[in-house]
Amino acid sequence: MLVGKTKPSFARVALKGHRFEELYFREKAVYNRLDERCIHSVLGFNVPKLLDFDDRLLILEMTIVKRPFVLDFAGAYLNERPEFPAEVWADWESEKREQFEGRWPMVEKILAAFEALGIYLLDVSPSNIGFID
Repeated sequence: MLVGKTKPSFARVALKGHRFEELYFREKAVYNRLDERCIHSVLGFNVPKLLDFDDRLLILEMTIVKRPFVLDFAGAYLNERPEFPAEVWADWESEKREQFEGRWPMVEKILAAFEALGIYLLDVSPSNIGFID
């Protein structure tokens, strides 16, 4: 529980509150998977570490990481990719290629690395896959 625990005043942490239980528990499950496997980065991209949580308030407390990073796992799925019609996947990929431009091949590698961990990232954008430059 977040209530009652104290953190050093110099700790760099972020609190993330969720409006919807499904997204909260999905994101928490991803952080638990990463923690179980001692994953702190994927292909050199830092991922936050879950420090604490409150299931009643739907709040996660996590470390703040520096670029390059991968953030925001509320839209992720564990163990299998959700099923969508082929045209939905094609539109999704087209949108992501446009968003990431020349970085798309690296983003594909990052997505594949997460999939090897059983984590399927769908909500990817330049704000949650941050490159150094």
